[in-house]
Amino acid sequence: MWTGVRYAVLSKYENQITIFADYLEEFPDTDELVWILGKQHLLKTEKSKLLSDISARLWFTYRRKFSPIGGTGPSSDAGWGCMLRCGQMMLAQALICRHLGRDWNWEKQKEQPKEYQRILQCFLDRKDCCYSIHQMAQMGVGEGKSIGEWFGPNTVAQVLKKLALFDEWNSLAVYVSMDNTVVIEDIKKMCRTLPLSAETAAESPPESLNASTQSKGPSACSPAWKPLLLIVPLRLGINQINPVYVDAFKECFKMPQSLGALGGKPNNAYYFIGFLGDELIFLDPHTTQTFVDTEENGTVDDQTFHCLQPPQRMNILNLDPSVALGFFCKEEKDFDSWCSLVQKEILKENLRMFELVQKHPSHWPPFVPPAKPEVTTTGAEFIDSTEQLEEFDLEEDFEILSI
Repeated sequence: MWTGVRYAVLSKYENQITIFADYLEEFPDTDELVWILGKQHLLKTEKSKLLSDISARLWFTYRRKFSPIGGTGPSSDAGWGCMLRCGQMMLAQALICRHLGRDWNWEKQKEQPKEYQRILQCFLDRKDCCYSIHQMAQMGVGEGKSIGEWFGPNTVAQVLKKLALFDEWNSLAVYVSMDNTVVIEDIKKMCRTLPLSAETAAESPPESLNASTQSKGPSACSPAWKPLLLIVPLRLGINQINPVYVDAFKECFKMPQSLGALGGKPNNAYYFIGFLGDELIFLDPHTTQTFVDTEENGTVDDQTFHCLQPPQRMNILNLDPSVALGFFCKEEKDFDSWCSLVQKEILKENLRMFELVQKHPSHWPPFVPPAKPEVTTTGAEFIDSTEQLEEFDLEEDFEILSI
């Protein structure tokens, strides 16, 4: 149970409003290339284009004054929810690529496609939104994290994998690698689905019953591809990042499939979206804003969901070694291309950042694609959080991490 003392402890975080101009540096005047989520920008001549590209990313921060999590839990995630917000940002980028494409751009006060609004509504701080702070915090209980406790990158990845099972509109296959190893066979088993027209010829897996699998493929009986969110949790050192991994880590931001990386410093999570030289560029969730809900016309005022100031940067060697890389492969050819890039740029190193193997390791347990529970959702509508917890036999636990 949350006490007045615990709320008082959080109050100082709820009132933290970051003033960007006080500590953000402008990008230097240099001829170097800047890489942002698979796209390059020449800083000297394309600075405005670069800043526009960065501000188009959905930016999720601490919020306050939302409905208490679980009914009696916290009404703000300030002080503990930064990694959850970073996970939301990575997933939101995947959904942008899925529905609007990587080249889509956002402009302030400009009418946006209806898919954009629907994506945004998936992340509102309400228990009935599929990727809300409420759903993520409560699903984290099944990963051994009390509500109000700080998450690490792998925990967030596991939570997103579970929540995606309920989300039919976006219909993502979420693969989280084990033991620094990505298994091609397992991913293709999970993502390849039969279109509806083939159901009479063969028994289809449950995933084939979503709309996204109907239109792709050269023939009616060819497997369709369920868009892939690939998350690779890594430990790149003991107490600090091993410099031998720096080049490979930066190379991942150059890949067209890049969704950036989750990481930061102990108990301070950031969403890394690119790099300039040896500095990582990131979006910082450590700003507390007031809860925003849908308006009467059904849309969301999105002004506080985009960072309009120059982003922060940090030297890559200051990064905590616990990170999670993200990639999005809308079609099978995107995944095949990613595998080729990994073979060329990552596996060439003597000390590899992670492994990519064709076959499922024989000493591992058999791979079983995650099954969707009976209760389903479409788009931003979501099952009641209490029902969801019962599906996974979770207990509500509202203890907060000591701050």
